Amino acid sequence: MKRLGALTCVAVALFAALVLTVQLTAQEPQHKTQYYTVQDLGTLGGTYSLAGGLSNNGWVSGQSTLPDGNLHPAVWRDGVITDLGTLGGLNGWAGWRPNNRGEAGGAAETSIPDPNGEDYCSFGTYLECHPFLSRDGVMTALPMLDGNNGESAGVNNLGEVVGGVENTTIDTTCVAPQGYYQVKAVLWKNGEIHELPTFNGDSRSYGLGINDRGQIAGASGDCSAYNLHALLWQDRRVINLGNLGGEMNNAALDINNLDQVVGYSDLPGDTTMHGYLWQKSTGMSDLGTLPGDVGSDADGINNLGQVVGGSWDAEGNERAILWQNGVMTDLNTLIPPDSPLYLIEATGTINDRGQIAGIGLTSTGDVHAFLVTPTARQWEISERPRVVLPENVRKLVQQLRRGRFGHKLTRPQ
Repeated sequence: MKRLGALTCVAVALFAALVLTVQLTAQEPQHKTQYYTVQDLGTLGGTYSLAGGLSNNGWVSGQSTLPDGNLHPAVWRDGVITDLGTLGGLNGWAGWRPNNRGEAGGAAETSIPDPNGEDYCSFGTYLECHPFLSRDGVMTALPMLDGNNGESAGVNNLGEVVGGVENTTIDTTCVAPQGYYQVKAVLWKNGEIHELPTFNGDSRSYGLGINDRGQIAGASGDCSAYNLHALLWQDRRVINLGNLGGEMNNAALDINNLDQVVGYSDLPGDTTMHGYLWQKSTGMSDLGTLPGDVGSDADGINNLGQVVGGSWDAEGNERAILWQNGVMTDLNTLIPPDSPLYLIEATGTINDRGQIAGIGLTSTGDVHAFLVTPTARQWEISERPRVVLPENVRKLVQQLRRGRFGHKLTRPQ
C-alpha cells in the first residue's frame, strides 16, 4: 500500500508538471518573427525594373528598361535576368504570377500601327499590343478574338493562361487613344482562346490570376472607370465579390488554391481604397493599413494564407507589407537594417516558400525589382524611418494602382 501510495504521489506530481509545461507552452508565441534577406534583381541596363509575379520555385516575371529607355518584358531565375524581347515593336511587359515551369504571360508591341489610333500599351507609339506566353525565354503570340489588342496575365501550373483581349464591338464608353473596342476576359487552354462570361453588361473585363483548380480572379467595368467590379470566374460562371463600401475601384488580383482571393476595394465615398481578403465563408474582409496610413492594397496570396501588398500615407508614400494571422507588418522592419533597398510595394506576390517579390527604392532614387527570402538570421526589429518617395516614384505607384490590370504598367518619368 505504501508503494502504491508513493507511485500515486509520483504520478500526480508528473501530471502536474505536464499540465504546467502545456500551460507554459500555450503561453509562448505561436508564430515567431520571420526575417528576410533582400536581393536587388537589377535591370536590363536601364534604371527601372518591376517584379510582377513569382512562382513557387522562384521564377520572377516582370519588366525592365533598357539603356535606351525602352521597356521590355523580363524573367529572373536564380538572380539572372533574361530579356524576353517584343513582338516587333519597342516595348512590352510580363506580369502576374508565372508557373513553376517559368511560363509567363504579358503583352508586347508589334510593328503594326493600330488602325484606330489606339494606344493600348500606353507607350505613346500607337502600335498594336498583343498578348504572349513566354516559355524557355521564347515569346509566342497568343490567339485573340477579332480585335487588334490584348494582354495575358497569370499562368497556372497546368499551362492555362488568363487575360483580356479586344473584340470588334465599339466600346461607346471609350474614345481613342484610351480605347476603341470592348475588351473581354479570356482563358487560353491547350492553345485555344475562350471568352469568359461578362458581368452585368460591362464593356471591359480582365482575368488576372488563375489557380491550379482553374478559378480566375479579375475585374470588369467600363472605359471611364473600368476597375469597378471585383470578380471570380468559377465553372464558367462569373461571381461579383462585392466591395468595402465604395463603387469606383474594386478588383481581384490573385487567388490561391484554397479559393481565397485578394485585391483592393474603395471605401465609402471612393476617396481611398483598402486591401481585402475574400473567402466564400466570410465574404470580403478589410485588411486595413499600417498605423498612420490611409490606403492599402493586397497584391498576392500564397497557399498558407499570407498576403502581401502595400500601404501608403496621405501623400502617397508607400511601404511594402506582409499580412498574416490578422496582423499587418511593414516588410522594411523584417529585413537587415543596412538593406540596399527600401521596399515600396510587394507587387510580385508571395510564394509558398515565403519568398516575396516587388519594387524597392535604391540609394540613387531608382526603382528596382526585389526578391526577399526567409532566413534563420535574426536582428533587432526597429521601425525604419518612413521614406519620402521622390515625386516621380509616387506618381509611378499611383499609376500602377490605377492600371493594375488593363495595361498601363508604366515606368518613372
